[in-house]
Amino acid sequence: MDRRSFLTKASVGGVAAGAAALAAPAIAQEAPTVTWRVTSSFPKSLDTIFGAADVMAKTVSDATDGKFTLQVFPAGELVPGLEAADAVSQGTVEACHTVPYYYWGKDPTYALGAAVPFGLNARMMNAWFYHGGGIDMMNEFYATQNLIGFPAGNTGVQMAGWYRKEINSVADLQGLKMRIGGFAGKVIEKLGVVPQQIAGGDIYPSLEKGTIDAAEWVGPYDDEKLGFYKVAPYYYYPGWWEGGPAIATMINLQKWGELPPAYQAALKAACVVANTDMLSNYDWKNPTALKTLVANGAQLRPLPQDVLSAAFDAAAETYAEVSAANPTFAKIKASQDAFRKDAYLNAQIAEYNYDVFMMAQQQAGKL
Repeated sequence: MDRRSFLTKASVGGVAAGAAALAAPAIAQEAPTVTWRVTSSFPKSLDTIFGAADVMAKTVSDATDGKFTLQVFPAGELVPGLEAADAVSQGTVEACHTVPYYYWGKDPTYALGAAVPFGLNARMMNAWFYHGGGIDMMNEFYATQNLIGFPAGNTGVQMAGWYRKEINSVADLQGLKMRIGGFAGKVIEKLGVVPQQIAGGDIYPSLEKGTIDAAEWVGPYDDEKLGFYKVAPYYYYPGWWEGGPAIATMINLQKWGELPPAYQAALKAACVVANTDMLSNYDWKNPTALKTLVANGAQLRPLPQDVLSAAFDAAAETYAEVSAANPTFAKIKASQDAFRKDAYLNAQIAEYNYDVFMMAQQQAGKL
């Protein structure tokens, strides 16, 4: 064989072989294998709210060809549900899927990353997070807690909960022992309620034994699963303390910094997917569950207007008190309030009138 021909062919073949080796395998080799544990604040039985973390984990794995995996653990398996963010902050686990307002006792600012009484609804929360600088504002605060967080779920406006006795006026709230999550407990105290923060799995036995008189959780689909209608027949609405409660994926700040940028991008995108999936999942399942609850004896009741008005005034008073002592809370709350004012001005024009008309058609039997 001609020596020059041999060398030319060898060189071309070598380059081709090298290019083939670099095309996919080398890129895959450069991507490290990372496995994180994600502790949930919810039991597996609540497939919508717990399931959002599974959706997030699958999205991350799919986006990274299985190189970055999230192992999701239900509440209590690694740490108690109401201590999830604490475990992440301390580095016990890498991340959690939780509701920020569970930790408002450490700092009320946490609650603004989830829901506060008479706050934003789900669409408004997403608008504020994604386009109003909300994620950045919350992460400035979370950084002081050794955390970074992203919205990863929303239930939509919740119900006002289950009561063993009817509520006809503010007077009926005096001394009422109620399981209620987050910052709302601080507000409802002003109406005479004795708030109790109890994990989801412990609510039913507490109601059954009479340890508490009332409890709020989420809405029809989850509430039916937990069976509250069997021990507290009166089902009130609306949940004025949770107009659009956001669930968050919270991540240890050091662990986040160790992730390759591509993995950070994959996880952030997966949180958006989980956020969208959870809300649409609840919207799909709640109507059927509500009909089933009523068929099983649940008695739907609107909260009296004097209760709602008193709660609104109590909330405003509480916000003023907290803001005076907490500049970070005050800054973020002011941002949400400014948007809330404009958002409801806009919503009452098209959205409200369309929905009211369609509801009238439904009540008339035309849908």
